Amino acid sequence: MTARKRLRALFFRGVGLEPGNRLRLLQSGAEFFPALIAAIDVAHAEVHLETYIFSSDPTAGTVRDALMRAAQRGVQVRLLIDGVGSRELPAAWLAALETAGVSVRVYRPLVNGWRANPKSLRRLHRKLAVIDARIAFIGGMNLIDDYEPVRFAEPRLDYSVEVQGPLIVRIHQSARHLWRLVALTQLQPDERKPPPLDPSWPTDGRVRAAFVVRDNLLHRRDIERSYLAALALAHESILIANAYFLPGNRFRRLLKKAVARGVRVQLLMQGHTDHRFYQTASRALYNDLLTAGVMIYEYQASELHAKAAVVDGHWATVGSSNIDPFSLLLAREANIVVDDAAFARDLRQRLQQAITWSTPLDPADWRRRSWPQRTLSRLAYGIVRLLLGLTGMGRRV
Repeated sequence: MTARKRLRALFFRGVGLEPGNRLRLLQSGAEFFPALIAAIDVAHAEVHLETYIFSSDPTAGTVRDALMRAAQRGVQVRLLIDGVGSRELPAAWLAALETAGVSVRVYRPLVNGWRANPKSLRRLHRKLAVIDARIAFIGGMNLIDDYEPVRFAEPRLDYSVEVQGPLIVRIHQSARHLWRLVALTQLQPDERKPPPLDPSWPTDGRVRAAFVVRDNLLHRRDIERSYLAALALAHESILIANAYFLPGNRFRRLLKKAVARGVRVQLLMQGHTDHRFYQTASRALYNDLLTAGVMIYEYQASELHAKAAVVDGHWATVGSSNIDPFSLLLAREANIVVDDAAFARDLRQRLQQAITWSTPLDPADWRRRSWPQRTLSRLAYGIVRLLLGLTGMGRRV
């Protein structure tokens, strides 16, 4: 069996590889928000939308208005937001949505402060929309303006995938299931039954893809396993862009083994960050990887929020899952995994362009960092491990 066939067999066993899909890669808000709003504006039966952050800026306001328009014309609109990520969403916005007929639920609402309870780290982190069981969007983009012209010349770097095809069945089932589950755990039964829908899609799709989730029951390690399988069988190239990068020992070993057998391994990391502490912890891992021959670049044009990868020019993934213990072991996440050369080429070209706007890290210079910098990184990494230990996951970091 060839390496490519072994990769497919290893990863796609039980996950649901579906041929015949039509996928479109969307980069940052300029491509994502118009596509999402256009799909909502032609919805006739049902809209499911899940997000970690629902901001109150003008860009998020355009999505809010589209949801309200859909509800007002009789579409059943269901909005699921995270209790931590969307905790600052104004009450007036929630009231306006509900008045328009949008059903809103909050995943794990804040109770006495989320930092006091380690279990509250289990968040709804996936970013998903599915409209009329006809078109879906999966990726890393929250409902928030990604352009800060005062700070950066470029918008925040992130991706989403527009999906049409047989994969819609799995995505639609997952969205409905999670909505019902949240309603059940909060003792809030649905007042309206979902409309009967027969999933539909264009017939000209050619792409093989899988919808992969991480939850706390049946699919606890599916996303992590997809990465590990791809790394283990890579024979030419690995290119990973990830906003919050703190992989476990096995993941790091596979990266180093790939370099040892001649694979070109590139990591695109944050140069500017909204979580300085977490970036400091991640940098504790850089020296070991750089010494092994992994190439690391820190993106400088804006904030990097992407969670994407390309392996060997045909395997690719885009989604909400960071490569860190919070995403891989705690949060609800959703990724699209693709086995298609054209899609992988498109994503790779975009990531390589981003690398030209990045600072490459020199292994010798990195080893010469000052002792306070090295100490701070080790300390931050140790604190992250301690936090994970409180949830029972520390041994995996």
